Amino acid sequence: MSQNAEKVLDHFKLFREPEYVEMFESKKKNFEDAVPAEELERVREWAKSWEYREKNFAREALTVNPAKACQPLGAVFAAVGFESTLPFVHGSQGCVAYYRSHFSRHFKEPTSCVSSSMTEDAAVFGGLQNMIDGLANSNAMYKPKMIAVSTTCMAEVIGDDLNAFIKTAKEKGSVPMDMDVPYAHTPAFVGSHVTGYDNSMKGVLTHFWDNAERTPNESINLINGFDGYVVGNIRELKRVLGLMGVDYTLIGDQSDVWDTPTDGEFRMYDGGTKIEDVKAAVNAKATLSMQEYCTEKTLAYCADKGQQTVALNHPVGIAGTDRLLMALSELTGKEIPAELLKERGRLVDAIADSQAHIHGKSFAIYGDPDLCYGLTEFLLELGAEPKHVLSTNGNKAWAEKMQALFNSSPFGKGCVAYAGKDLWHMRSLLATEPVDFLIGNTYGKYLERDIGTPLIRIGFPVFDRHHHHRSPIWGYQGGMNLLVKLLDKIFDEMDKDTNIPSKTDYSFDIIR
Repeated sequence: MSQNAEKVLDHFKLFREPEYVEMFESKKKNFEDAVPAEELERVREWAKSWEYREKNFAREALTVNPAKACQPLGAVFAAVGFESTLPFVHGSQGCVAYYRSHFSRHFKEPTSCVSSSMTEDAAVFGGLQNMIDGLANSNAMYKPKMIAVSTTCMAEVIGDDLNAFIKTAKEKGSVPMDMDVPYAHTPAFVGSHVTGYDNSMKGVLTHFWDNAERTPNESINLINGFDGYVVGNIRELKRVLGLMGVDYTLIGDQSDVWDTPTDGEFRMYDGGTKIEDVKAAVNAKATLSMQEYCTEKTLAYCADKGQQTVALNHPVGIAGTDRLLMALSELTGKEIPAELLKERGRLVDAIADSQAHIHGKSFAIYGDPDLCYGLTEFLLELGAEPKHVLSTNGNKAWAEKMQALFNSSPFGKGCVAYAGKDLWHMRSLLATEPVDFLIGNTYGKYLERDIGTPLIRIGFPVFDRHHHHRSPIWGYQGGMNLLVKLLDKIFDEMDKDTNIPSKTDYSFDIIR
């Protein structure tokens, strides 16, 4: 073999060496029952046709590479946003390993989460003993202030009652009787990670607010929703709130736990909304959600408690940020400061500087419902054409709201929102109605390789690029970040297309 101590090759070069190429070909021939290359290519090309697209969109009983994850992932996301809180998932160890690795690969930070370690016997007899032992071990080993419980498929299929189980575990001394152990049923076989976030957030508020007497004050609550840019976005949101002088409580703050420093101290819990602040938040005048479709049940509960509620859809770009600031001003009576007005003007100026390069460019977008809405609105502001907007966890109401957004702009003509569709549907869309660029998470790189549509990585998860989550996409500054990201990709593709000396380099420009 070509790999040795004196010649250490990275894997992507190593596997191109002749002996590996031969080995892979032999494996394909002898063990994979591979079809002839010509037949494979014929079918692959046919699967890009309109004929195949009609068959693809007619399927009902199969999902191929959905652009969503399961409920407990969202529940864990919500749980880590509270002070010294340990997410506890009532289910198998393998499920929890998936949630931890998913977050760790995106944020490049460890994610603490434990499991009740249900196995075959628990699936038959129920997981009560697992809950009793699991809560006791979690409390003894990790010393949390709060344990937030959610479920996986196994616990939900057999019908485990979390309320009764937690009560029994407390009676048996697993955790103190007065310890906060909010819970939410989050079956992974329905909904998505945004549903799990909503259920978990509502579970936390219900735990603290159900028996609380409300004394209204002038503060407001903010809930960020499931957001892959939570580190940068929450810090930008706090900056804006500070400039406006708003009295607020951020319910669920993950910005520190997924951005801990390397300074010799391990922080299992860092930051997060303080428990006492969550309790007091019932008295707030209003609750504002940054993401409507992440917080439908939570906002309804807040309204039932007598609070005003406002729902945004990822405040991206000019109009999205305008709505955020106007909502804050109307709820609090605070003036929008001159500094933020100047930031708005700078973003408008930057858009004017670069509009000629974005105008008329066509895009396909996929991701969570609120993110798709925010990005689409921003693209329309730029004069771009978001032709295909796909959200696997979007619903009919979302699709109708998207269509109204398309109708509000001349650049939305012919644009279509696809609710409940997956990335295999997106492949058909890109093959039959090509666009200039694709916007979505890391999984779109396979579409980029297959169809050739350049991918701009925005969303969750982003595994194959680092530190995107540290930069905000909310607010005017976030809009500036997104504008630069879009332009960089446009210019990169322009350079690739005009790179042959004396043949195509008529637009290989130094200045644009």
